[in-house]
Amino acid sequence: MTVHHPAPRYAPFDGVLETLTAALGADIVSAIEQHGEIVIHVVRTRIVDVLRTLRDTHEYQQLMDIAGADYPSRAERFEVVYCLLSLTKNHRLIVKVSTDEATPVPTVTELWPNANWYEREVYDLYGVLFAGHPDLRRILTDYGFQGHPFRKDFPLTGYVELRYSEEDKRVVYEKVDLAQDLRQFDFMSPWEGADYVLPGDEKAEGAKP
Repeated sequence: MTVHHPAPRYAPFDGVLETLTAALGADIVSAIEQHGEIVIHVVRTRIVDVLRTLRDTHEYQQLMDIAGADYPSRAERFEVVYCLLSLTKNHRLIVKVSTDEATPVPTVTELWPNANWYEREVYDLYGVLFAGHPDLRRILTDYGFQGHPFRKDFPLTGYVELRYSEEDKRVVYEKVDLAQDLRQFDFMSPWEGADYVLPGDEKAEGAKP
């Protein structure tokens, strides 16, 4: 039985971009609506006030995620991306700020406590600093890890990885094993008709050579 939900997955963005750009004014660097999303790039030092306005005045109540992006060719190579959700409007909003390796981004943990872990992830993986963060430590990599593995210029060799050794009954360090370059990826679905004989099918009558 097919069930059709009466509510759309997301409400339309009619007039939302114009309303937000008028409300935020000079705090906006750029704003665009494309691919079904509204993306607002704001002044880094104003991020806390912008997000507070979006939360308290425009009903974007939830901070769903904070992500990072690296563009090494830019002077401010990093983007910090805030993904907001309005439960009352059924809207999602993306807010971005740019920074470099040395300039910190103001923390938003005072607005949303869950930003604590999100900002630690961005710091760990990209090296972006967050001013005022209560506990800016690594969260995903190992103790004493050097570098930030999501940077585009992070080397793939010369580092060690850790795993639990069943033989030694402890965590052991090993050189990074780049096994992926030895794999052969095949993206053709066998259900759509592969142009080769699948393992085991060579015994079938009339199988292709």
